[in-house]
Amino acid sequence: MKVLITGGAGYIGSTICWALKDHGHTPIILDSLVTGREEFARDHIFYQGDIGDPEIVSKVFEDHPDIFATIHCAALIVVPESVEKPYEYYRENVVKSMHFFYQLAQLGYPRLVFSSSAAIYDVVPGFMVTEESPLKPTSPYSRTKYMMEMVLEDFTQAYPLQGIALRYFNPIGADPQLRSGMHIETPSHILGKLVEVAQGVAPVFNITGTDWPTRDGTGIRDYIHVWDLASAHIKAVEKFDQVIAEDGNTARQYAVINLGTGQGVTVRELVDAFERVIGHPIEKQEKSPRPGDVAGAYANANKALALLGWKAEKSIDEGIRDALRWGEIRDQVLDYN
Repeated sequence: MKVLITGGAGYIGSTICWALKDHGHTPIILDSLVTGREEFARDHIFYQGDIGDPEIVSKVFEDHPDIFATIHCAALIVVPESVEKPYEYYRENVVKSMHFFYQLAQLGYPRLVFSSSAAIYDVVPGFMVTEESPLKPTSPYSRTKYMMEMVLEDFTQAYPLQGIALRYFNPIGADPQLRSGMHIETPSHILGKLVEVAQGVAPVFNITGTDWPTRDGTGIRDYIHVWDLASAHIKAVEKFDQVIAEDGNTARQYAVINLGTGQGVTVRELVDAFERVIGHPIEKQEKSPRPGDVAGAYANANKALALLGWKAEKSIDEGIRDALRWGEIRDQVLDYN
């Protein structure tokens, strides 16, 4: 089947494209390349354009009327940057997505898988969250994801649209075949920063926040291999109609699913695992939390297993090794000049 991936030239989107292709499907990429990489789109059907441009969106569907579903990954995603630039984040993530969702409904392409975020959860006792746990987004970035979930749910009840919101926890690693990986030249993700220190690009790793109410004072997360994350999208597309039928809300058109490993790992524990994989310690120092940081959460992933038949298979060590392998070849794949 054909699947449209907005933001398909980004880190997660490009990995989803390769997973789709490996499963016999045809990915079609729509990406503005504001943050995505053209190198990631070269082996796929690719349209360079903005989701907020109705003409390019219409052209994609005119050229490929047999698109089965859309996976919406296009978004700005850096939490500290969202604090500095909330206008840009609300414009790109909310306003443009809202127009895009409405256009999908008007064009008659109802199936939409939305890339949401575990950053919308409130901190709960024990830190494990289910899809019914309380929500409390604390940064402009996370609020854009929360707002778009609400918009999508409202749209599915008013228009011919069906939505599955996948709440991502913390992706790490790269495509195991090294066809794509983390592409931001100065990464904000924790593993990207660790790799920079290991490669000598950065002198020290900053542990931001050491007084959270966790077992060692550092933030707790659920680190999921990006290939496992991509594989869940394949299940969501292939089982889309079944998921909506089994778990839709009262209008039976909308569902929410956590995508995580079900294991909570602190920042210190991730650093320990990283040092174990590389075989030596790295320089590190403690810093204050960044703007928008929270203690964190990890997933109860039972719903993903029940509805998608999916669970995370790859370990943190595999994610670290794949990130390191990608880091060794990234500059050969991507042209930063």
